[in-house]
Amino acid sequence: MLYNVNPQTPQARIISMAVACLKKGGIIAYPTDTFYGIGCDIMNKKAIEKIYRIKQRNKTKPFSFICPDLKDISKYAKVSNIAYRHMKRLLPGPYTFILPGSKMVPKIMLTKRKTAGIRVPANQIAISLARELGNPIISTSATDPDGQVFEDASLLSDYFDERLDMVLDGGPVANTPSSVIALVGDEPEVIRHGAGEVDIFE
Repeated sequence: MLYNVNPQTPQARIISMAVACLKKGGIIAYPTDTFYGIGCDIMNKKAIEKIYRIKQRNKTKPFSFICPDLKDISKYAKVSNIAYRHMKRLLPGPYTFILPGSKMVPKIMLTKRKTAGIRVPANQIAISLARELGNPIISTSATDPDGQVFEDASLLSDYFDERLDMVLDGGPVANTPSSVIALVGDEPEVIRHGAGEVDIFE
């Protein structure tokens, strides 16, 4: 259940095992450049609903998701020229960008305003998973219902136990949330100050 993964050069064998798990509707935990995340294939509605139950989260609050690169984002969001310039400069990095979702995004992943939170983290394990899967991966912090952060993958594995199919241990992570930037209107809007610098938006 718990696999040690090299954070710089993730072992292809373990990434392939995790992707096979995701394709079967599995739930995994994996490192990002902010927290450890819990994820599944965004095209698997049953798996998404399972993560809502694990996190005890209201379905009116969609999860963000990870794309492997900026080019991939354009499949799942409507990206303006201004949004593209900002993301090109800052990604990969500790940011979640709120963008108008495209028709490729399942409805369960969109807000009432039809927006989605999208990440390209500076973490090779997370990016390798999304790239090999061929679909974005849900990204929600691996915390308990009270918001307690698990700094160690083994503690995370012990807490969630059989609710997760795999835990990828990529070592320590920042344990600081991403900065959230809305790129929906004419002007960027800072929704949350986190790990990523936001001065350029203010």
